[in-house]
Amino acid sequence: MAREPVRAIVTGLVQLALLTGSALAAGDPVRGRELATSLCGRCHATGPTGASPLPTAPPFRTLDERYPIESLAEGLAEGLVTGHPAMPEVRLEPEAIADFLAFLEDLSRYREEPPNSGGLSGRRSR
Repeated sequence: MAREPVRAIVTGLVQLALLTGSALAAGDPVRGRELATSLCGRCHATGPTGASPLPTAPPFRTLDERYPIESLAEGLAEGLVTGHPAMPEVRLEPEAIADFLAFLEDLSRYREEPPNSGGLSGRRSR
């Protein structure tokens, strides 16, 4: 009887490891930007500049200063319920998580590169 919860936990951890390991490589930052803008843009700044419409909501370009981007995958898969007080629960499917994380990675890279160097272009250079 005690094996079922352990099996479920192990299965979840394996799935999370697979998702986290492949999420940034497989995601589409353009689709991730569209997702971020439609789901989160009324509170969060989703671009490379500007303040968030809701002052307590951090601009997405600064999330990598608070958390390793790949660590957000688990919360997005299980249902992100923390954040600013007005934030609704956010739960995404694996493909959407990969796109969203690729967008955040691209957005943080854009901050580090001059605007004409390819950031947020949908192309992912490494």
